[in-house]
Amino acid sequence: MAVDFAIKTTLKYRVVSVRFVGPFNERRIRSEWERLAKWAKAKRLNTGKWFFSEEDAGKAYRFDLSIEVRGRVKGEGKVRVRTFPASPIATVTFDPDVVAARVIYHGLSDWLRWRKKDKTIKRTRTWREVYSGNPWTDKKAWSHTEIQVLVSK
Repeated sequence: MAVDFAIKTTLKYRVVSVRFVGPFNERRIRSEWERLAKWAKAKRLNTGKWFFSEEDAGKAYRFDLSIEVRGRVKGEGKVRVRTFPASPIATVTFDPDVVAARVIYHGLSDWLRWRKKDKTIKRTRTWREVYSGNPWTDKKAWSHTEIQVLVSK
């Protein structure tokens, strides 16, 4: 698998999501995501891509876990329905078992810094990981991890 950075426009996604604040805990992230998937299945929704983003909020992190859905749905409880608009992104797809994520994040960060210097982009915004399914149970979803960075041109 070749690894390369690109700037393109992402599609519009309608997602159900859960947000929580706390320390990084992979077990909690997995359980919240799987709870969200069970909720969508109980509502008989067709699901698509899985999205993960985190923001540093001082002593803790703010986590956003989302799953793309198709069909009519209303949020309830902690589950919200959101729309990610079609937006310009910088993207890279890689296999974390072959290339370390820290190498990808570092390389993408430097590549974006140079895109700012040559005025291809104005600024970067949210970073998110995108999977085609559950990354813990679907080897194909894990081996095609995509990092997307929303950018302003």
